[in-house]
Amino acid sequence: MDSAGQDINLNSPNKGLLSDSMTDVPVDTAVAAQTPAVEGLTEAEEEELRAELAKVEEEIVTLRQVLAAKERHCAELKRKLGLSALEGLKQNLSRSWHDVQVSNAYKKTQETLSQAGQKTSAALSTVGSAISRKLGDMRNSATFKSFEDRVGNIKSKVVGGRANGTENRPSPTGSGSKPLPDPTPF
Repeated sequence: MDSAGQDINLNSPNKGLLSDSMTDVPVDTAVAAQTPAVEGLTEAEEEELRAELAKVEEEIVTLRQVLAAKERHCAELKRKLGLSALEGLKQNLSRSWHDVQVSNAYKKTQETLSQAGQKTSAALSTVGSAISRKLGDMRNSATFKSFEDRVGNIKSKVVGGRANGTENRPSPTGSGSKPLPDPTPF
């Protein structure tokens, strides 16, 4: 029985069929016979090695055929279960992401970035405190108080007696008898 033309998977629906995509790659015995033997090998040892090489190559062909049959069977099972290529891709990506997360390099990088974030947060907090303190110092300075007084004076001139609680403002016509209606605030 020719094992190269047989599927060894007895459970496979394709028993005895060769895969169209799998082809046998035979050893060219004419070329092999012309190749000079390695020095130190007897003719019997060389013949034994060539026989072993042929056997290994035949096993490789058989394994390729078994693998192709298994892949077809796997694809058929996935089709029957309704699993699509997209679902398989999702699972592969999920598995790969999990593998990355448990790797030492990822853990070290995550730890380093966490420490950097904590240091950055502490630095920004210190800068914020310093700016707040400087603004407070500036507000208590003589220059700022002078500026604040001037703004207050301008405001009282613009707003008029309203700041003191009186609602009687001089009218633009000069009559003084009728107060102007309150302007709508912005």
